[in-house]
Amino acid sequence: MGRKNPASQKALNLLRNRLCNPNFIFKPLSDSSDSNYSKLKFLVSSSVTEACNNSILLLGPRGSGKIAVLELVLNDLLLEYPDTLSVIMLNGLLHSDDNCAIKEIARQLCMEHNLMFSKMASFDDNSQFMIAMLRECGLAHKTIIFVLNEFDLFAQGKQRLLYSLLDAMQSVTSQAVVIGVSCRLDADQLLEKRVRSRFSHRKLLFLPPSKEELQRLLEHILSLPMDSSLPRDYAVEFNGKIKNILADERFKEIINTYLNSDSTVNHLLRFLFQAVSYMDLESGFLSLENFKTALPNFQRQPKLESIKDCSILELYILVCMKRLEVKEQNSYNFNSVMKEYKSIHDSFKTSDYYARSVCLLAFEHLLQRELICFTDNRGYSHLVEFRPVKLLISYVELHHGLKSYRSCPVSYLIMCFELILEFWS
Repeated sequence: MGRKNPASQKALNLLRNRLCNPNFIFKPLSDSSDSNYSKLKFLVSSSVTEACNNSILLLGPRGSGKIAVLELVLNDLLLEYPDTLSVIMLNGLLHSDDNCAIKEIARQLCMEHNLMFSKMASFDDNSQFMIAMLRECGLAHKTIIFVLNEFDLFAQGKQRLLYSLLDAMQSVTSQAVVIGVSCRLDADQLLEKRVRSRFSHRKLLFLPPSKEELQRLLEHILSLPMDSSLPRDYAVEFNGKIKNILADERFKEIINTYLNSDSTVNHLLRFLFQAVSYMDLESGFLSLENFKTALPNFQRQPKLESIKDCSILELYILVCMKRLEVKEQNSYNFNSVMKEYKSIHDSFKTSDYYARSVCLLAFEHLLQRELICFTDNRGYSHLVEFRPVKLLISYVELHHGLKSYRSCPVSYLIMCFELILEFWS
């Protein structure tokens, strides 16, 4: 067993910590003046300095970094204006009911300003308290920021909370910002007319990173710092290998393949965490093979998963159908498959030969799982064995499915390969 590089474990821990730290991940995407970070910070900070009300929607798919960027902005603003900002956080999954939401707002306002909170207060009492607090904070030049996560859930029902909140912000004495966060791009269209008329209609869209941003993000995450406790020579060599990997066309193909299914930053971070975990601690460096190994773990293949759950008899039927297709028999039915099944049994003298009625049940199960289907347009009838069918899986999918079928006997697995390859070649 080889010796571990003493710096490799430190490097591995450093990379893992980075991938779990949203503040570190989204910082390089915040440098540009055209980034959502810069736009959001400008809108909120101008509301604070100019003592005006504002409302903004952050829209984008889950995992696109909406909350991470918002937290970066709020943390920076709380450092810049420590005595003039108050943040109220609500979540539509917890507080979509108007009474519950307004009570949570009152509770957080009381906690923020060291006041007594009454659990028995009604919706109207809490609404009046919120309006009074907005007025008092406005007179004290203090801005209240309301963050409504899962904003679209607040837009259900009568929308009393949104109306009360936005209506209270129409007063010249109030000073507040409402930030809605939603994965629905049409979240503003869910608002009632009376609520929409009081909304600022400012929206920030969180789109997948461009190629340039992606390259910069990968280098930012995977490169080791030169001013850390890691040996300088090791960090220089590590970073050099990372640059070579990022420039490799094979790596770009892996990343593109992965992002085709989900191009959000959060999805990419999960993949990178898996790849980093495969780093060889003896050499202490990441390699292209680490990313290749991680890729299959995140590529969902529903048909392959369905094949893994098939019985031995169902695998027999799939192999028979593939044999018929390779023989260029374009039209076949259950009876044709049974003839091929008997041919296999006679050739290999296998002990597991099933009755026709049992095979028909397995055949119908494959139809239900949509691994095979009828080629005609007639509805489902009792004459299943006479209707033409076709496979819905490719040779490659069947090959990988058989290869990864753990409960399949080895002898049978070899036979399946021989059956397919015999006619494929």
